[in-house]
Amino acid sequence: MISDSPKTAIRDEAASLGFDVCGFASASDAWPAGARLEAFVAEGLHGTMGWMAETLPRRAHPTGMWPAARSAIVLGLNYGPDSDPLAALAERSRGTISVYARGDDYHELIKGRLKTLAGKIVARQGGEVKVFVDTAPLMEKPLAQRAGLGWQGKHTNLVSRELGSWLFLGSILTTLDIEPDAAEVDHCGSCRACLDVCPTDAFPAPYRLDARRCISYLTIEHAGPVPEEFRTAMGNRIYGCDDCLAVCPWNKFAAVARESAFHARDELRSPPLADLAALDDPAFRALFRKSPVKRIGRDRFVRNVLYAIGNSGDAALAASAARLKDDPSDVVRDAAGWALERLFR
Repeated sequence: MISDSPKTAIRDEAASLGFDVCGFASASDAWPAGARLEAFVAEGLHGTMGWMAETLPRRAHPTGMWPAARSAIVLGLNYGPDSDPLAALAERSRGTISVYARGDDYHELIKGRLKTLAGKIVARQGGEVKVFVDTAPLMEKPLAQRAGLGWQGKHTNLVSRELGSWLFLGSILTTLDIEPDAAEVDHCGSCRACLDVCPTDAFPAPYRLDARRCISYLTIEHAGPVPEEFRTAMGNRIYGCDDCLAVCPWNKFAAVARESAFHARDELRSPPLADLAALDDPAFRALFRKSPVKRIGRDRFVRNVLYAIGNSGDAALAASAARLKDDPSDVVRDAAGWALERLFR
């Protein structure tokens, strides 16, 4: 079994590639995360994310992805913001985009570095490897907890004692037997900040999320009109929601991201809703060319912008909504009508 010295070399190489944390875990031991995921899907808490049910057998355990996997190397990259994400919620005539999507799309950046690290591991240690970012059906958060990077808080996201809530994850599975690190334990205590701040009461209990009520799900994964009961609570959140992450007390240890690609672009910090409502498909693609926002498409994004316009209380934005009443997209037309009704109620 590979023990401390090669692990130190891997950690040093990971640090040289810009990773902020690196931990090791067994990929083959039994774990309870699969049963929790099965219960989540069985209760329908995944909403319209049908891919979660379809990939359940592969998600339930790391070896479901790759039966030969023996160990996991879990890497983290800090994407901490340079200002309080909640402050933008007060600028009601501007949109709020989740911190992780204000810079470049992290998937390709992390995958490239994982491949580089994996290649060096094979060259020096042998074995076979596969790399994963969160687009693959691998449960990275429980794996990261097992590798000692942090713990899944009451909001179900990973929390690090060193970096707070802002951590992108990537994993390398390998056929090598590597001595695992000690798993991290829960440090939430009696704190309920993340549960109590949620605008839509998306947490039926600590450590349980109802995705159907989550603003991140509603603005990103949900394709049709957002149920009216949640539209007002969305405020000016037009892509994702950081509330439960931002209020975590462990963020007192958070640092601003070192990776410049994760720094917020000026045009995505608090963009004017009027400008965003005017986006046609080519303009949308141009603005979000290197951003994860691009994956939801112009129509879904403008739908979110129109809900924010309806919540803005700014009558000057009525013209932006009115121009979209005859948009080719059904979901945009519906949102435009709702926005106008809200503005003049």
